[in-house]
Amino acid sequence: MDANTIRNKFLNFQKKHGHAQIQPAPLVLEGDPTTLFTGSGMQPLLPFLLGKDHPLGTRLCDSQPCMRMQDIDDVGDPRHTTVFEMLGNWSLGDYFKEEQIRHFFEFLTREVGLDPSRIYVTCFIGNEKYGIPKDTEAGEIWQKVFKEAGIEAKIAEIGTAKDGDKRGIKPGERIFFYDDHENWWSRGGGCETTPIGDPCGPDSEVFYDFGEDKQDVEKYGLAHPASDGARFMEIGNQVFMQYRRMPDGSFEELDKKNVDFGAGLERITAASIDSFDVFKISLMKPIIEKLEEISGKSYDNNTDEMRVIADHIRGAYLLAAQGLVPSNKTQGYAMRRLLRRAILRALDLGISSNFLAEIVPIVAENYKELPDSILTHREVALEVMLREESAFRKTLNRGLKELHKLARGLSTESHLGPRPSGPSPRADGANSRAAALRNAPSRDSVATRALTGYDLFKLQDTYGFPMELSVEECYREGIELAPDYQKEFEEALKEQRERSQTASKGMFKGGLEDHGEQTIKYHTATHLLLAALQKLVSPDIMQKGSNTTAERLRFDFNLDHKMTDEEKKKVEDQVNEWISADLPVVFDEYDKEYARKTLKAHGQFWDKYPEKLKVYTIGDFENPVSREVCGGPHVEHTGAIGHFKIKKEESSSAGVRRIKAVIE
Repeated sequence: MDANTIRNKFLNFQKKHGHAQIQPAPLVLEGDPTTLFTGSGMQPLLPFLLGKDHPLGTRLCDSQPCMRMQDIDDVGDPRHTTVFEMLGNWSLGDYFKEEQIRHFFEFLTREVGLDPSRIYVTCFIGNEKYGIPKDTEAGEIWQKVFKEAGIEAKIAEIGTAKDGDKRGIKPGERIFFYDDHENWWSRGGGCETTPIGDPCGPDSEVFYDFGEDKQDVEKYGLAHPASDGARFMEIGNQVFMQYRRMPDGSFEELDKKNVDFGAGLERITAASIDSFDVFKISLMKPIIEKLEEISGKSYDNNTDEMRVIADHIRGAYLLAAQGLVPSNKTQGYAMRRLLRRAILRALDLGISSNFLAEIVPIVAENYKELPDSILTHREVALEVMLREESAFRKTLNRGLKELHKLARGLSTESHLGPRPSGPSPRADGANSRAAALRNAPSRDSVATRALTGYDLFKLQDTYGFPMELSVEECYREGIELAPDYQKEFEEALKEQRERSQTASKGMFKGGLEDHGEQTIKYHTATHLLLAALQKLVSPDIMQKGSNTTAERLRFDFNLDHKMTDEEKKKVEDQVNEWISADLPVVFDEYDKEYARKTLKAHGQFWDKYPEKLKVYTIGDFENPVSREVCGGPHVEHTGAIGHFKIKKEESSSAGVRRIKAVIE
């Protein structure tokens, strides 16, 4: 059975039992700074589970796309994904355990067609310290439900998951009781950490048995539902909110009890086709098959790579279709990370050219039944993802090359011979994007040291190769990392930011009237404006003056004619395109001649510049959008600027034009 069919069956089944279908929430919840993404079906409903009346009543259901970036390192095994869809139903003070358990069992066995003899369940064993009894009610209901299906259902009191690893399953056992690490729900975790005043309660999880042969006993111990092994896969969880934690730390029963139920669509679909590999279901298999076609390699021999690609592109598409764009901040950075990891894994498969144009339409087709209320930008999702793929490809090969050079004990300038004892022609700046790198070991000693955090910072800052991708590549290639690489990376990053903030104390202040956040945005926009003018109007254009405030930028430049409306529109669009691309903005110190002749940095007063000066680069270091001598400060990435709008273009003096622009 395919996933779309199961989703529809679930929603129709719940509506038949009196539930109102609610619209899913977007993956990025507005006004919720506590989390990057919607990570569960109940997250948007928390106010109603805490007592607020829902306008649609006391019985609700939905299918909620979710994302959990904390699972990203586990993607590659048969069942972990960063993005998944949660089928959910809720009772807000209405029905409770009996109806919930019976209905879910009926849905699984009659609607989906799962074999009831392969369904196992867990319940809460109780907590004597807090006077919370064993959830015998749920256990007895399950026994009745299984008996009506002709299945023996003995109860096993396990305790901890580790106890289960040693004990395993005895004949006839089907209902397993665990402690609060496995079968208790609260916003704080177990009983001990349940927040004061919060509703909480036992839960009953449902598992599907894929067979004894799937359990690696040597690695995971004996099989039981809460084992980490592959025999059992959780397909649903029923939370019974029946308690509240009191100010004295005790728990009392609620007068109004709730049910919060969630089931993984992907996992139920996998169970329906008797596959413990969720990447073989309808939402994933077409992607895998296309990857096999493009790469000429089989899924069976390349499972890790293809699973990561399929999962990450799926997640990135859902984010793009909800209006998110890749960036270097929060949710946008998570999206960028998904895409870049997918591209790296594609490279492992031998896919060295752009390939998203062949994959994304498959993902879009798989999710065409999701409502437009959350996928509000479907029509531009592919374009957004292709732009990011193209940008990353430009730096990917160089970044990997530099990483492996470092691993072989070479610097980026090894062809120049031994490092001189004095300052290099680049003032050691390009060889290190932080002052700490200037104190790196000499080239003779590099071969014997471990890809320090300063090295990783250089790869990110110079080549756009994010630190976590460098770390992943190191692990995969067996490249040693220094013990303190994370601390070193943070030190380099902190120093760069401090230097950026204090750069304005130098002699070149770029015409800024102050150094507030908005003025800094305008200052960076001025660099983009000059680059756009040189690209689209005349390569001979030079800056003739600049004045930047928190309200607007004013930029003077040489030009022998009034700009046409078409020229202004093209320049404006180009600046906004670079802003949307969220390009990195980095700086370093160089010898003047190196900056002028080798880096070809743009500058106005070469005769007046000191022998060492700061140069800001926007975009790819090897092929930048802009590279100017400047004292700063600037934003760290262009996406922070905002929408650029030219308000006026006029004459300033003979042969000099003036543009006034704002950020909206």
